[in-house]
Amino acid sequence: MWKILPFAFKNLLRNKRRTVLTVLSISVSLFLLGVLLSVYAAFYHRPMPPGSALRLITRNKISLATILPEYYGERIAKIPGVKEISIFNWFGGTYIDNRPEHMFGRFAVEPEKVFEVLTEFEIPPEQLEAFQRDRQGFAVGKSIADRVGLKLGDRVTIVGDIYPITLELNVRAIFQGPDDNNTFFQWDYLQESLPQGWRGSVGTFNILCESEADVPRVAREIDEMFRNSPQQTKTETESAFQLSFVNQLGNIKLFLLSIAGAVVFTILLVSGNTVAMSVRERIKEVGVLKTLGFTSPAVLALIVSESVFLSALGGILGVGGAYLITQVMGDIMVSFFTGFALPVWGVPICLAVAVLIGFLSSVVPATIAARTTISEALRHGG
Repeated sequence: MWKILPFAFKNLLRNKRRTVLTVLSISVSLFLLGVLLSVYAAFYHRPMPPGSALRLITRNKISLATILPEYYGERIAKIPGVKEISIFNWFGGTYIDNRPEHMFGRFAVEPEKVFEVLTEFEIPPEQLEAFQRDRQGFAVGKSIADRVGLKLGDRVTIVGDIYPITLELNVRAIFQGPDDNNTFFQWDYLQESLPQGWRGSVGTFNILCESEADVPRVAREIDEMFRNSPQQTKTETESAFQLSFVNQLGNIKLFLLSIAGAVVFTILLVSGNTVAMSVRERIKEVGVLKTLGFTSPAVLALIVSESVFLSALGGILGVGGAYLITQVMGDIMVSFFTGFALPVWGVPICLAVAVLIGFLSSVVPATIAARTTISEALRHGG
């Protein structure tokens, strides 16, 4: 079996243009498949911070755009199993301009509680104290500070879009940890800056539970507590809350898998047609090989190995390109879409698909060629 591999490789060099075009077509298809798997993984297999299993997020049952009363937090805090709770209110706004590097999360929080809930973040004690003391204090994730060039003591201006105010903030703390692409300022400062009619309304509450066993029970009790209230709640785990943004776009999972299936099926047809053309041109050669002693299984293995080798080579190039491009795109989009990269499990899947394409596209024409008798093969083409 292994003796025919050098012969198969030499056969691929006989029509260099066809070989190159086939490899390129397969590599482009596998590149697209790799990118689609990267998007799928970023949406549905994004690694969560260590403490996320203990956290719940409570929002208005209607939508995120609908607010909750601030006093809900006091009632939630009294539920057994709740260790800590903090207001998380999206502010939005514009920092300098709307370029991607200046886009990052800006939340109004309770400074004494926020890092008790977000346990995965590290912040120097003296900086935390400075952030809590300064009414205009601003805590910045290290990823943002490095990208934007912010440092302790800087003055930052955020022009509101949802809220009709402009915030003047002082960088008092820089925290770091997984997914540190957010910034925090004081909830009380936001309330003081807002018109009277805008105060006392909260977007979400982030809740830290005592144990993982408490999480489902606490979620049920929160929603049951406000079931008959004018503003009903929806409480879900942190991972489910993040997936809810994806689900608003529709069935993204089915959409991505459908495109991936279409890509694979299309390249299978292209590759199958290429192999069939190559085999038809070599029918006489098959007769000569059989005359020299090649068996039908050997002829079958020769043709299939050529196709599999081409597909594997195209797969390696496509997967390599997808890995590099998704790494670059992930760095660019980190301010608003983290975790975008070709996952480790995506590499063997793409390579397996490439090998499978090579096998399936060649097995039928290779079988037909292998079953051709010597006399039929030598008479082929006159």
